[in-house]
Amino acid sequence: MKTPKYLVPGDYMADPAVHVFNERLYIYPSHDRESGIEENDNGDHFDMKDYHVFSTDDIENGVITDHGVVLDTKDIPWAGRQLWDCDVAYKDGKYYLYFPLKDKTDIFRIGVAISDKPEGPFIPLENPIKGSYSIDPAIFDNGDGNYYMYFGGLWGGQLQRYRNNKALESAILPEGNDEALPSRVVKLSHDMLEFAEEPKEIIILDENGNPLKAGDTTRRFFEASWVHKYNGKYYFSYSTGDTHLLCYAIGDNPYGPFTYQGVILTPVVGWTTHHAIAEFKGKWYLFHHDSVPSGGRTWLRSLKVVELEYDENGKIKTIQGGGE
Repeated sequence: MKTPKYLVPGDYMADPAVHVFNERLYIYPSHDRESGIEENDNGDHFDMKDYHVFSTDDIENGVITDHGVVLDTKDIPWAGRQLWDCDVAYKDGKYYLYFPLKDKTDIFRIGVAISDKPEGPFIPLENPIKGSYSIDPAIFDNGDGNYYMYFGGLWGGQLQRYRNNKALESAILPEGNDEALPSRVVKLSHDMLEFAEEPKEIIILDENGNPLKAGDTTRRFFEASWVHKYNGKYYFSYSTGDTHLLCYAIGDNPYGPFTYQGVILTPVVGWTTHHAIAEFKGKWYLFHHDSVPSGGRTWLRSLKVVELEYDENGKIKTIQGGGE
């Protein structure tokens, strides 16, 4: 699959999380809709309110099953608005869906919903995870009984409102030669319902071993954390946000630090870039989205998939996104 393919042409889905469960590939996207809210830098126009789950055993030919709505804001006791991107993990016969959602005070928290099946439906807990904040939860199963959540996003994702896991009186967004505001990582508790520790910063280093600066906007983290493992190395990938790139860095353990390597995907049509990387039937794939089918409207995005390739040194070959 050298040419990107659209996966759900009849609806607007974005921000995919992707995993293989029971030898079948499952896609957990956010669900865009026309909300009528004016577009702004805080993303208020991304007023999603439910999740669908999709699955396939033939991704090459785009044979996709839509399992329908598996969670809706009206079913979440603490819900305010904006059910943004999610992720799912499996442990001991249960599937755990982690989702960012603004509470009734308009602050993003991360909640948990549980199912007996990878396709849901998912039943949410009464309250969000204690100590959670910001957006874009991505779960990595380390294969040793430990599961890690990566999370965080700037601007509308509210990460700039926090330091040392505490809320600030006023948001502070680093600039210029200040160190870039990093993503977070936290080990999950044994029951998968809480943080087992205080979240830690994910530091991305440049080629000289120095942390990336805030002004280095084509390399620094903005949102959309994802981690996968290849040839014994941990690949931390992410979006640069306002410079519209998907980049990656490599480390030796789930906490990092990670050393910047390059660009996975050049800009797509539409403002945001958000992705997942997964191996299925011996091939690696990049799942992402663009806004071509909606005529470039950034808040109505469509799922895409394309094969992802590595060179002989384990570096990811750059994919052309087709945008500016």
